[in-house]
Amino acid sequence: MTHSRPTILRLLEERGLSPSRALGQNFVADPNTVRKIARLAEIGEGDLVIEIGPGLGSLTLALAETGARVIAIEIDRHLVGPLEEVLLDTTARVVHADAMTVDVADLLMGEEATLVANLPYNVSVPLVMRILEEVPQISSMVIMVQREVGERLVAPPRAEAYGAVSAKVAYFAHGSVVGKVPAAVFVPKPNVESVLIRLVRHTPPASCEGVEPEVLFDLIRRAFAQRRKMLRSTLKQLLGPEDFLAAGVEGSRRAEELSLDEFAALARCLP
Repeated sequence: MTHSRPTILRLLEERGLSPSRALGQNFVADPNTVRKIARLAEIGEGDLVIEIGPGLGSLTLALAETGARVIAIEIDRHLVGPLEEVLLDTTARVVHADAMTVDVADLLMGEEATLVANLPYNVSVPLVMRILEEVPQISSMVIMVQREVGERLVAPPRAEAYGAVSAKVAYFAHGSVVGKVPAAVFVPKPNVESVLIRLVRHTPPASCEGVEPEVLFDLIRRAFAQRRKMLRSTLKQLLGPEDFLAAGVEGSRRAEELSLDEFAALARCLP
């Protein structure tokens, strides 16, 4: 049984709690939404799931209903007690920790896992990138984020939202927007739209073989630092006309037009 809006409000009142603005807390209060997320995660009996930001356990209960083993990482010490009570009759385990610093790989103990999360705006991008870069055991993610953030994470070249983060995500995973989440399902109701995105890890593209990720990502960052300028201008301290010619990339193009493959071709020309 997942939480309804009256249940969320009752749990908050009984504990004398209120959602923390500092932590960006907006609790999901709709059984249909959390069960949809569990379905999109494609998890089942015995699978291992890391949930970040379980709050009062709405989504955690839906994940546990699938038969998956859930490790729920909660940063708010005030919520740990109520959350453990909510999950008492499930196999879910609560870990009181900051997901930005906790050793997620250690929690997995070598197992492959799926990550599911309801992420506030201020930690969405750094947390997703940390998991992609540092925890290869996480094979897929389904995360709920502010619409603008979600679109930026999975945007293709030439899309308005495409940026350095989009290209970095593409190095590690295939990403897509898989659903919209209305503000009405949250307590409190946020002033922003939310989306669900799914990331499925893959091996880096063949075009990136032999290119150090740090070198590639630094090039991408520099290219997008002045995204409206031509690459021959933004990268002039790194690459000359002959390098653009060798890479097959016109220097008159802008960063937002380049695919990951083309950035890799430019990275190969670096001295």
